[in-house]
Amino acid sequence: MKLGLAVGFALLIVLVGLAFYKFEKFLPSSTESHKPLSIADIQRLNQTKPVTSIDVYKSQRVLQLKHHDALIRSYPIRLGFDPIGHKQFEGDGKTPEGSYTIDWRNPQSAYYKSLHISYPNTKDNAYAEQHQKSAGGDVMIHGTVPKRATSFAASANYMPRKDWTLGCIAVTNADMDEIWSLVPNNTKINIYP
Repeated sequence: MKLGLAVGFALLIVLVGLAFYKFEKFLPSSTESHKPLSIADIQRLNQTKPVTSIDVYKSQRVLQLKHHDALIRSYPIRLGFDPIGHKQFEGDGKTPEGSYTIDWRNPQSAYYKSLHISYPNTKDNAYAEQHQKSAGGDVMIHGTVPKRATSFAASANYMPRKDWTLGCIAVTNADMDEIWSLVPNNTKINIYP
């Protein structure tokens, strides 16, 4: 009896360890939170200092909204699961680098809401074709919690510990609400290493 209990306990420890190894990147992180903007704050910013560009600093894991050179708002981000370097092919887990635009939005995104980044451009497509591969696409700024799980109270501020997307830029759902309200279509986005 004691041997069976010991084997069962050891098996349980191994299974928990494997689950932790596989899903540890999804554990919540302790990113600094900032005071959310009110609807009045968002309206005031849109009237007096509308967002003219987005700067993403991959190595710092930060997305900044700017009005010309003035910083409006800064958000922590998570990237593709293999974030170092420029996205070249579909499925490579990299987030693009370079200058693109926000060219459309999806209020029904699988990950809450999303803003589409205009990757791939002509140069990205040509490079992929040269290697007889697809450049991929559907690179977005989106929330971190799937739409079906947004009813949980803590979901709005959930941020995974590590990078996990297929090449997108993920922000908390609360931050996505602000970004959605502040960033118009055709806004330039600069993504730096």
